[in-house]
Amino acid sequence: MISKFASVSSLLKAGTIAGAAVAVTLTGMPALQHAFAEPVKIQAQQLPGFADVVAAVSPAVVSVRVQSRANPVNDDMAFNFGGPENFNELPDDHPLKRFFREFGGEEQFGNRTPGQRADRWRDRNDRRDQKPRLRPSSQGSGFFISEDGFLVTNNHVIDGGTAFTVVMNDGTELDAKLIGRDPRTDLAVLKVEEKRKFTYVSFADETKVRVGDWVVAVGNPFGLGGTVTAGIVSALGRDIGAGPYDDFLQVDAAVNRGNSGGPTFNLSGEVVGINTAIFSPSGGNVGIAFAIPAAVAKDVVSKLMADGEIARGWLGIKIEPVTADVAEAIGLSEAAGALVNGQQNAESPGFKAGLKDGDVVTAVDGDPIKGPKELARKIGSMDPGKVVDLAVWRDGKSMSVKVTLGKLEDEKRVASADPGSNPGSNGADEEQAPIEQSLDKLGLRVMPADDGNGVQIVDVDPQSDAADKGLKAGEKITSVNNQEVKSASDIQKVIDDAKKDGRKKALFQVEDQNGNRFIALGLG
Repeated sequence: MISKFASVSSLLKAGTIAGAAVAVTLTGMPALQHAFAEPVKIQAQQLPGFADVVAAVSPAVVSVRVQSRANPVNDDMAFNFGGPENFNELPDDHPLKRFFREFGGEEQFGNRTPGQRADRWRDRNDRRDQKPRLRPSSQGSGFFISEDGFLVTNNHVIDGGTAFTVVMNDGTELDAKLIGRDPRTDLAVLKVEEKRKFTYVSFADETKVRVGDWVVAVGNPFGLGGTVTAGIVSALGRDIGAGPYDDFLQVDAAVNRGNSGGPTFNLSGEVVGINTAIFSPSGGNVGIAFAIPAAVAKDVVSKLMADGEIARGWLGIKIEPVTADVAEAIGLSEAAGALVNGQQNAESPGFKAGLKDGDVVTAVDGDPIKGPKELARKIGSMDPGKVVDLAVWRDGKSMSVKVTLGKLEDEKRVASADPGSNPGSNGADEEQAPIEQSLDKLGLRVMPADDGNGVQIVDVDPQSDAADKGLKAGEKITSVNNQEVKSASDIQKVIDDAKKDGRKKALFQVEDQNGNRFIALGLG
């Protein structure tokens, strides 16, 4: 028993000693430190940055300020009434005299001698003879393309301007002069005459630009200057109805008013486009901007630098698209090419070379033509006087036509006859009224035209294909499948021949007061 108690006592004593030891240990050591977890860190995929590109190209990008001459405002309230002295002849209580005394000042008239009034009148006329003062009219962006000071901007930025100032990214202001401009592509070239070497940029290879590529726009939006935005190429070859040479890049970088004429760069610091237009119902950026592609700009700019103007080739023909119906009617395997629909004037190079209404231009010097816009751009890029080989589809087969291009003049307009005139009618009362004829399978009633050229449409069956295609009474059919027609029997003969060839449609050339158009009609 004693031994058991002794053992317990020993254990208690041991525990007490151990506890004391622990207490000594705890009181002899510093306070415990809590261990915290490491902060979250994620090794993200490295995204492309634009800082290096911006640092390299920014010195080449400038703001362009444009001034125009404005006539000084006349500060005298004379209103061309013959001079202030004429008011003295009015009664003192006359409303006009009271008005000018109250708002124009007594010194305007009445308190001066005739000689003083004449001197003041001469001073005012002298001020009218002074040259108009320069006033700010617009601003935009631009960029240097050579170290000796040539720079590019938009034509609409400098249009109407008489003085131009270039503001560098460091704030330096330099005068520039206009070298040349091209309204059709909205491009202009300025030159800064300064003895220094400018930082400049080059145009990219457009064939390597792809939808989805990163781009950086640098410019002067809302006059802020040196603003950088980024985005991607959204689309290629956009036609926005700006002109015959539409072939824009669409980008979603933030482009606003004032960015016009500024460059859009790729990540190599090359210019892929020149910002020229935005789609904006609100007036601000909505992520749809259009830039003149590098290939177009490069060609135009080099010609402006060399000659100060653009000399473009000219065919002098009216053209329209080839629709699927038209292609079927004339036997083309695909809806491609440009359909000839008249000449612009009697000196048209195309018609001198033998082109006819209804021809389809399918290639130029072996390069296929998809549509009218492509033909216009192709011919416009060539020099006047150049001989080109046109592949033409006529009467169901392909042929070659060689044309010597003319020069497209700035003021050249499409020649058209007065819609109200009727050159073939002499108004003779003794002429018998033309006899109406029916083309039942086409849903048309026609009669020979008064001028002897073509047939006049008298009535159109509202349930016919002709009505669906927009034919109306009063319009005139001048040819079918490129063959002139003067009666219903002429039309029927052409249709019968088309049926024998296995065609289901025929191509009708229709004339109204707005000009000519082609319509493919089913043969019934």
